Amino acid sequence: MPQVKIIAKNFMDMVASLPAIKLDRLYDNAFICEAILRSLPPLAKKYVLQMLYIEVPVTAKSMEEWVLADGFSKHRLAIDRLIQLRVFTETVDRKKETMYRLHPTFQINLQKHIVYGCLALYEIVLYVEQKYDFLHWYRSGVLPREPMPSGVTARLPSLEDLDTYAHKQWESFLLHLISSSEAEKTKNISSSMMKIFQRGLLSQRDKEALMLTESGFQFLLMDTNAQLWYIIREYITNSEERGVDSADLISFLLELSFHVTGEAYNMNTLTDIQMNTVKDLADLGLVKLQQGRKESWFIPTKLATNLSISLSDASSRKQGYVVVETNFRMYAYSTSQLHCEILRLFARIEYQLPNLIVGSITKENLYKAFQNGITSDQASSSQFFANPDEDEKRNTQALDMLFVINEQGLSK
Repeated sequence: MPQVKIIAKNFMDMVASLPAIKLDRLYDNAFICEAILRSLPPLAKKYVLQMLYIEVPVTAKSMEEWVLADGFSKHRLAIDRLIQLRVFTETVDRKKETMYRLHPTFQINLQKHIVYGCLALYEIVLYVEQKYDFLHWYRSGVLPREPMPSGVTARLPSLEDLDTYAHKQWESFLLHLISSSEAEKTKNISSSMMKIFQRGLLSQRDKEALMLTESGFQFLLMDTNAQLWYIIREYITNSEERGVDSADLISFLLELSFHVTGEAYNMNTLTDIQMNTVKDLADLGLVKLQQGRKESWFIPTKLATNLSISLSDASSRKQGYVVVETNFRMYAYSTSQLHCEILRLFARIEYQLPNLIVGSITKENLYKAFQNGITSDQASSSQFFANPDEDEKRNTQALDMLFVINEQGLSK
């Protein structure tokens, strides 16, 4: 089975790659601290909570006694991850003994979040805060916006409608990779997102139209979560060119994951940079924008609220949806225009029914695909093709024939 070469990092990998100064600034937000805690391996979470109220460094030797001998590899993995994220700071004392302690800002904010983070408790103490102001120091960790009242937003889309919207937006976004003419029928993509596509996923020769690269086709073979992480990673990486601080952008995106799916949030609570980011995210289907009589708001979809989930937890393999006969006649059971355009890259599409795409894999189409950088392994990826029944071997035979076709063979 061909493997996708592009590896989409999750948010915590990006957080770990930040300079120390920016990472320290991230920990000023208690919700970021919670997101970091959620992402840690189980043993690392245990260490953080165990040391949460310890104000002095703990020796590495003492921590090794917290685990059994057969758990040392997991212990080492947990320590390495905590150091990467600067949750642990490592020091060496005069006796040359390694010691660890929690990042001071991370420790303080996580303590506050655990003690006062319960929503019910927060509602209770809100009145007391207004009277005595003793919780004012904690307000920096509270989300800067609350859902808008239903009287202002009227009828909001249901969760099912929101999922449909997100799926449609994402497919429309991906159509820009394959067919700009098809994509233009739906909507225009922002310049920020187009720059991401043009770096590695699309190429242009002289004055010719943009073409999909080999990496671009590999991107299409990813599952949706991996595709999303790749785009978000590149969006953050290139943020400095747009005059946006990467740490501020990561902070806002992680903060967005704590919003409630389907609730409306006032656009007036956003800064100019955050407002531009939300508009870009609307292209991806992460949020839905709506305009009222006097105010406008954004509604997070599941794609947005799942941003803080690690890629390994969220990703899933695509199910095959194509059946190929031994004569290379192809039947794709799909209602997706995106699937049709992907197949068109290496096959001749003859006609499309509401839930069925019929075509043929020809030598000419494959040769054209190979010229564009698509390999035979990619064209015969098992992510496309359905698993055959035990009594039905036609699909397997066709795939075996397709695997042996390569660029050199077609050129003869």
